[in-house]
Amino acid sequence: MTIIDSQVHAYEANTPKRPWHSVPNWPPSATGDETVAAMDKLGIDGAIFISAFSIYRYDASYAVEVQRKHPGRFALVKPVDPDNPAVDDVVAEWKKTPGTVGIRIMLTKDPGRDRAFDDPGLDRIARAAVKHDLPVNVLFWDNVDAGTKLIDRHPDTRFIIDHIGILQPRTPPAPPQPWADLPKVLELAKRKNAVIKISGACTLSQKPYPFPDIWDPLARIFDAWGFERCLWGTDWTRAFAVVNYEQAVEPFRLTDRLSDSERAMLMGGACAKAYRWSPKKG
Repeated sequence: MTIIDSQVHAYEANTPKRPWHSVPNWPPSATGDETVAAMDKLGIDGAIFISAFSIYRYDASYAVEVQRKHPGRFALVKPVDPDNPAVDDVVAEWKKTPGTVGIRIMLTKDPGRDRAFDDPGLDRIARAAVKHDLPVNVLFWDNVDAGTKLIDRHPDTRFIIDHIGILQPRTPPAPPQPWADLPKVLELAKRKNAVIKISGACTLSQKPYPFPDIWDPLARIFDAWGFERCLWGTDWTRAFAVVNYEQAVEPFRLTDRLSDSERAMLMGGACAKAYRWSPKKG
C-alpha cells in the first residue's frame, strides 16, 4: 500500500535569510529533511507539500528547494494571490516548475481571506486553473456556504477541499460541537468537480488517542463522497499543538473501521488520482 499524506507544511527556522510573515504555534522548524525523516519513521511514501501561507505568503521558493532535493517524495501546491491581475501568468509559470500539482486559495472568515465567492480574483484563478490543468485547493472551513457557491460557479474547475471543510482547533480541546457543519459537507458531495481532504480529522476528537469518536462522522463522509474522492492527510505541522505526527497517522492505519481496499484508497490511491502524482522512494 502506497501512503501519501495529502497535506504537510515544511519550512525553515525564522531567520533574516527567509523571515516568516507570522509566527504560528508550530515547531521552530520543520525542514524538508526533518519532514522526510518523520515520514520514513512512519512509513509514509510521499506527501503533498503545501507551501505555508501563514509563514511565506505567496512565496513558494522554499518548497521548490525541498522538492528539488527530494524529488520523489514531495509534490507541490502554491498559494496564489487573487489580487494579482497577472495571476494567469503566475499559474502558467508554476505549472512549468518541477513537481507542481496544484494551486491554493483561501475563502475563510479571517481578515484578508474573507472574500465573496464571486470575487473577480477568484474567478481569474479558477479560469487559470482550467487553462493550465491544475486543481485548486480551497480552504473554506467555517464558511462552507461560500465555498459551495464558488465550486458551483466554476463547474469546469477541479477543486480539492482542505481539511474536511470543517473548522479545526489550533490548540486543544476540540470545540463542543466539532462536526456542526457535517450536513453541509455531506451536501457538497453532489459536486462532481470536487474531492475532499480528510486532513486534520484527529484534531476534531473529544477523546484521547486513538480518537475513537471521529469514525462515525467520517463514515458518513465516506458514504457520501466515496473513498475514491477522500484524501487522507495529517496537516502536519499546523496540527502540531493538538496531535503529533504519529497520532495523526496510526488511527487510520490501525482502525478496524476500514477494509484493506478502503484504507489503500483513502491513504494514497485517491490522492494519487486527484493530483495525478505518485511518490518514488530512493
